[in-house]
Amino acid sequence: MKSPSFSRRSFLQSMLAAGAAPLILPPRVWSADTKPNSRITIGVIGTGKQAGGHISGFMNRADVHLAAVCDVDTNRRSNAKRIVEEFYGKKSEPGYKGCEAYNDFRELIARKDIDAVVIVTPDHWHAPITIAAASAGKDIYCEKPLCQTVHESAAMVDSVRKNKRVFQTGSQQRSSREFRVACELVRNGVIGKVSRVETGFDGPPKDCDLPEEQAEPGLDWNLWLGPAPMRPYNSVLSPRGVHNHFPMWRLYREYGGGFVTDWGAHHVDIAQWGLGVDEDSGPVEVVAPADFATAKSGAKLIYPGGVELTHIKENGVTFFGSEGEIFVNRGKFALKLRGEPKAKSLTKEDQPPLNAQLDAIEKEFLNDPKVRLYRSTDHKADWLDCIRSRKDPICKVEIGTRTVNSCHLLNMAYRNGQKFGWDPKAQTFTKGGDAKWLTRDYRGEWKV
Repeated sequence: MKSPSFSRRSFLQSMLAAGAAPLILPPRVWSADTKPNSRITIGVIGTGKQAGGHISGFMNRADVHLAAVCDVDTNRRSNAKRIVEEFYGKKSEPGYKGCEAYNDFRELIARKDIDAVVIVTPDHWHAPITIAAASAGKDIYCEKPLCQTVHESAAMVDSVRKNKRVFQTGSQQRSSREFRVACELVRNGVIGKVSRVETGFDGPPKDCDLPEEQAEPGLDWNLWLGPAPMRPYNSVLSPRGVHNHFPMWRLYREYGGGFVTDWGAHHVDIAQWGLGVDEDSGPVEVVAPADFATAKSGAKLIYPGGVELTHIKENGVTFFGSEGEIFVNRGKFALKLRGEPKAKSLTKEDQPPLNAQLDAIEKEFLNDPKVRLYRSTDHKADWLDCIRSRKDPICKVEIGTRTVNSCHLLNMAYRNGQKFGWDPKAQTFTKGGDAKWLTRDYRGEWKV
């Protein structure tokens, strides 16, 4: 694909507009040739545990060329570079050296030959990198949850739309059949009028209280923190070297939103998809549990018409309607109508297999539906297809931001213990609440 033409001056101006400090970039960045074929050239920003699946997935596609990786940890980015070069080297020639590795994401997005970026960093970096990448003319796949605040979500939507970028949120459950079928059943009234939904995941974040540890050699700790407050290094936040686990920075509000935004960004997304409030609507009221200060569940979102979403502990999503209920989770699905089980696939022992049961459910209830939802079977492929067509993918930026904002509202309830009103159109409070809850403080140059 032909890359947008960006001069050094226009790029640096866009970085300033995005709140990022400009770099004096090396000449090789500005002299890179536009690629001579139709493959989509991508760069991956963040090379930890979650990035492994993205790197493997994109490398194995013939229509993609993974040209660059970026990480603030020397060991992780060197390992990712090695993996990419060994993969392509086997297909081309021994000693292939075609993957650049960067410490600073701004160098990667400055490359004219890179069409798109995949953002797999800790959550507190999603908004600044997205805004900078969109300003640089890159299409974007960004992991969920999309951002840290309601303010950031609006800035992300504005930047993506102003720069006409194709943006996919990493809410891959939308590309799994069981979730789409569940939501189509709800949207087509199969379980009657929905009165409530339960979404299950663990609790809210806390302030970071980790002790100081000896610094990790090769880690740019200042850049890892970026917009977050300065604090001493701790390996819980950025594990030492190459690791094979999901780091627990997500438990601390300086860098994530606890499991409320982590798993919540998956299941609240499905709940809102099923209710049809995922694009231009949302909750109108938020209710904190009585024991909000210590609670790990119990907060509620109230949607137009009085539909109530309750945060519970059991993982998954359950829709309750006047004629039945639907439970869905990854690889799990159950439908009950008027007390009679119509489908149940909750364990590997349940028969028939999940897909066979979904076949039967679709044939019986969704043969000619009034509402037919976006159908994707491959989240990455859907994004790539949309880069070519310039259409919106299954989880465009507006959907991703409305999902994460609903999760932010739950976290506000846990932290502040209030009941407050919300305007889902304007994305602001109508009763109660405090405007300072909608944003955060930014350190140094990293302002949104």
